[in-house]
Amino acid sequence: MPHHPDVTNPAPTAPDTTLPRPPRPRPRSHEQRLLAPALARMLPGADTPPAPGTVRAAFALWLTAAAAGVFMTAADGLPLLPFLPLRMAVLSAAVLVVVRMRRGARWARWVLACGLGATGALSLTAWAGDAAAGWPPGVAEVLAGAGCVLHLTAAVTATVLMFRPAANSWFRAVHHR
Repeated sequence: MPHHPDVTNPAPTAPDTTLPRPPRPRPRSHEQRLLAPALARMLPGADTPPAPGTVRAAFALWLTAAAAGVFMTAADGLPLLPFLPLRMAVLSAAVLVVVRMRRGARWARWVLACGLGATGALSLTAWAGDAAAGWPPGVAEVLAGAGCVLHLTAAVTATVLMFRPAANSWFRAVHHR
């Protein structure tokens, strides 16, 4: 077929298949008011108002008391396997309550003070009775006793710190937000 100079034959092009993108959904104003406080509560260290040093110290001491309790029972020479599920359940529950206290739950203070504080006192009493019956103590008993003393000291100190005036004011402020 001869090529005629007056006829232009454009090259075939592909049809335009791009579609306009739909706009991204934006949160509504009431969703923003609900979302920001929820995210702030989930972030560590994002307290509103900030926790006083007494509450932060009590948090660290309660975690120390829980760890010392685990160390104490392990060092005491008890068979680990049969008691492992019970220890893990108690430790997990204690840590969850400690975290709730750190976030401002007033009920958690009372659970910690009455529950773990009383448990620590009973642990020390039980250890002292066992130690007196088996005098002189062996290495395992001394280690268990050191763990028990650390547990009780941390629990009592944390309890006192949780009920200091600055902590009381903070728990009231967090509860009313």
